[in-house]
Amino acid sequence: MFSHRIRVRYAEIDGQGVVFNAHWLTYFDDACTRFVESLGFGPEFWTVEFDVMLVRAVVEWSGPARFDEWIDVAVAPVRIGTKSFDLHYHATVAGRSACDATITYVAVRPRENVSIVIPDRVRAALEARVEEVAEP
Repeated sequence: MFSHRIRVRYAEIDGQGVVFNAHWLTYFDDACTRFVESLGFGPEFWTVEFDVMLVRAVVEWSGPARFDEWIDVAVAPVRIGTKSFDLHYHATVAGRSACDATITYVAVRPRENVSIVIPDRVRAALEARVEEVAEP
């Protein structure tokens, strides 16, 4: 399973001393970019051939992440449709669960925001990485 590591910056914590909730979506966006890159699609691919827009996010917190801690974000596709797909994110801190999310992305033509069918080579790359993801 693909995993991306992120270190919590001071600016990302709130008054309670934990990662502010909105930053989790930024972390998952970063992990998505690196996951797609691991599939063989670099930055030029996103801007010329294919892009995605987030259309749904379900986020569940199970523990905190604090300043200067490392967050490991595991990413796996769990559903692939005709024009959209779901990625599941499982974030851990020092081996303990911190946050899970399932995010639905719709495929779009870059700079036009018009939904398109997921390109065959993207579909094949996603299908090759579909894995069972244990829910907390």
